[in-house]
Amino acid sequence: MSIRNLAVATASCFLMASGGVVARDYVHVAGSSTVLPYASIVAEAFGENFDFPTPVVESGGSGAGRKRMCEGVGTNTTDIANSSSLMKEEEGTKCKANIGEYTKVQIGYDGIVFASRLETKGYEDLAPAHIYLAISNKSEVTNWKDVDPNFPDRNIKMFIPGTKHGTREVFDKKVMVAGCKKAGTHKYLMDSGMTKKEADKECMKVRTDGVSVDIDGDYTETLASIASNKEGIGVFGLSFLLNNTDTIYASKVNGVVPSTESIASGEYPISRPLQFYVKNAHIGQIPGLKEYIQFFVSDEIAGPDGPLAEYGLVSDPELAKTQAMVDGL
Repeated sequence: MSIRNLAVATASCFLMASGGVVARDYVHVAGSSTVLPYASIVAEAFGENFDFPTPVVESGGSGAGRKRMCEGVGTNTTDIANSSSLMKEEEGTKCKANIGEYTKVQIGYDGIVFASRLETKGYEDLAPAHIYLAISNKSEVTNWKDVDPNFPDRNIKMFIPGTKHGTREVFDKKVMVAGCKKAGTHKYLMDSGMTKKEADKECMKVRTDGVSVDIDGDYTETLASIASNKEGIGVFGLSFLLNNTDTIYASKVNGVVPSTESIASGEYPISRPLQFYVKNAHIGQIPGLKEYIQFFVSDEIAGPDGPLAEYGLVSDPELAKTQAMVDGL
């Protein structure tokens, strides 16, 4: 089916599903646990300032959110997928086959941090190579002192995002693969006959003996895991750290303190853009959808002096371009 025919079918779908009247009068959002607090702030403010119902915002992970958005069109499907990782080309092709065009809306930047309980000292400066040597599926060490003699004599226990989370995709690339290269393993794999893609994939594999634990829930589950494991290190987004500094602290990475300033400057090595994907076919069909998107990326909300920046989002220097793009939807 062509995009044009799909658009016509989409409109018909809305009408048939609701007898000529839109059956849902609120915006529905799902996806990234990293973007969740930002979207929740925006949704609440939107409900207070506009004559539309407050949008419903759910978590579930970036991949799960994109999957829900791409399932189809109609009032029983998700309008927006929050995402801390980018949609892959193959995924995008399949999505368009189901729903027609979608639009990526970038809201700002975030960093990934390694966090520990305040009383658990000794993790003040970590590097991707340390993490790789500790939790790679090729590693057999169980004590941090075996990773680096300068580290404390303490068992290794890491809580990392599960594979359905966008944060995991960034962790895999910017921590595991980067650490694998620094340790020399990546070169060894390629010298052994692997392609770069195959070596990257091999470097991303983590051990399954309990030293590294996948967290499939949101960051509150990671925080609870650290609270019950005094030796544990958790992987969070910067904003979650900044809002829990009464119980956790983050290590430097390659000597750089994670902060909105170091992320904005590009100095902090583990940062990523945050965005959401909107189903174009729902714009003009779901009341308040376009207004919500415009409100989200407005200077008052996503700008450097807005509430999202106060929560920890690094404002996008090209926000004006995003605003112009959204106005044209």
